[in-house]
Amino acid sequence: MAPRYVFRPMKTADLPLVRRWLAEPHVVQWWGDAHEQFELVSGDLSVEAMDQFIVATDDRPFGYIQCYDLEAWPDSGLGDHPKGSRGIDQFIGEPDMVDRGHGSAFIRTFIDRLLAAGAPRVITDPDPANARAIRAYEKAGFRRDRLVDTSDGTALLMVRNP
Repeated sequence: MAPRYVFRPMKTADLPLVRRWLAEPHVVQWWGDAHEQFELVSGDLSVEAMDQFIVATDDRPFGYIQCYDLEAWPDSGLGDHPKGSRGIDQFIGEPDMVDRGHGSAFIRTFIDRLLAAGAPRVITDPDPANARAIRAYEKAGFRRDRLVDTSDGTALLMVRNP
């Protein structure tokens, strides 16, 4: 039986857990400086256009996903998309949950819900060298679109439509 994923809205009480995850070497490798990323993630708790979730399976929190309104960041370098499109970023924080199929599975579950709720498109922008993330996004139904220049550097724009 496939795992059931729960997406619980992130709260202030989750910040110590997220801080620990951001310091894990496999997260730092792609997200960058843990302190800087923690400041951004914790600051986004008050941003209306950013939805943040703790991902759990079997009552065990193991990951983070953020979903944002692309219109709130028009200068992101991600291009034009239909009104109502959403962007996502995520990571698996618990090292023992990496490389077990959870990434593509929980991303697909989350995106299926967004599209069913009416989002016309969902995008993500992994580092072009992050083969693990790209593979997970492809398994979750995303397709490679093009390389884009963002404030964080060159990224691979990946798109999923209904």
